[in-house]
Amino acid sequence: MRHLESDYDDNQDRWLTTVSVSQRFGSGDVHRPTAERIVTENLTPVLDVGCGDGRLPKQLPGGWPWVGVDLSPTMLSRAPKPTVLADAPTLPFPDKSFGAVAMLWMLYHLPDPEAALAEARRVLRPGGLLAACTNSRHDSPELRQFHDIGSVSFDAEVAPDMVGRHFEEIELDRWDAPLVHLPDRSAVRDYLVGRFMPPEEAERAAAQVDTPLDVTKRGVLVFARRLH
Repeated sequence: MRHLESDYDDNQDRWLTTVSVSQRFGSGDVHRPTAERIVTENLTPVLDVGCGDGRLPKQLPGGWPWVGVDLSPTMLSRAPKPTVLADAPTLPFPDKSFGAVAMLWMLYHLPDPEAALAEARRVLRPGGLLAACTNSRHDSPELRQFHDIGSVSFDAEVAPDMVGRHFEEIELDRWDAPLVHLPDRSAVRDYLVGRFMPPEEAERAAAQVDTPLDVTKRGVLVFARRLH
């Protein structure tokens, strides 16, 4: 099964478009419930793998022990400190050293997500919590005639079983609702660009879409516990 190639260092415009679309037209965010769960359970320190520009620590109380990891120097330059340039399947941390590990919107970039999940378990203390999320392969059905990402290495259909092979307790928070409102065709174009569609193709596709358009988002946030 293919993985989504990461383009955060050589195509920042696409990533910035994705962020803009989410902020202007989207509702719902996995970073907030993840941070709330971490705070409620007083899980410290937090390892944020694939931290990007640091959206998770912005949801945590000031001074909450947090370490960001990413393979993108560009993204790490935007993130709060401390950060480490490292790969998810080979984390440079001792066994049982974190209370929580976040892997939000990143495991589908890996050809072998299970290696990263095994590493997450290794660095978690017993009782520690993993948070991971991804879209469904059936996400955005209203636009599937123009662009379909399809099955990837870590999507909502495989995530529960894959995580369950490494952790004892699994909780699933699924979503399936019209969570993105695209008011016009320029918004549709930007949304498609954020989903890895070339800008010229996105422009042509958007010209064929009736707006405003509500887009159904489908996916899952997985919480998993290491018990021993």
